[in-house]
Amino acid sequence: MDNYTVIKNKIVKRGEELDKFLKMWKLQNKKIVFTNGCFDILHKGHVEYLSKASNFGDVMVLGLNSDSSVKRLKGESRPLQDESSRAMVMASLQVIDLVVVFDEETPYGLIKEVQPDVLVKGADYKPENIVGYDILIAKGGEVKTVDLTDGYSTTSVIQKMK
Repeated sequence: MDNYTVIKNKIVKRGEELDKFLKMWKLQNKKIVFTNGCFDILHKGHVEYLSKASNFGDVMVLGLNSDSSVKRLKGESRPLQDESSRAMVMASLQVIDLVVVFDEETPYGLIKEVQPDVLVKGADYKPENIVGYDILIAKGGEVKTVDLTDGYSTTSVIQKMK
């Protein structure tokens, strides 16, 4: 299979398509890590965060905010890149095994669907305030935080570009 097809196949829809991977990984006793975000402009901070988050398990599912979700969270001028472009860029990363777009403001429903073993967000969150914390704790999973890279954010990249 060519690399482009490998990358495209890592972008899946919720429901049966996602379930196929989750069932396979659970049969293989893989530890599933979940994280989420907008990832409008990929930068060093994202790469460091995602690589550290992926170390908490065997496979990583990335919940990607849809265009309308990003707009609601970040304002009318965002996202700069559409969701299919953002999904393709994220799926090209070695540390990400699946990319799933979600349209809600939070990934709560997607976390409920994935039932990951580990939920990861940046250390700017307290674990108990992370969306999905209750789901992970109820199932005996872990909620982890990763230190963010100082000086790197999509907003700061946009400001530099202006």
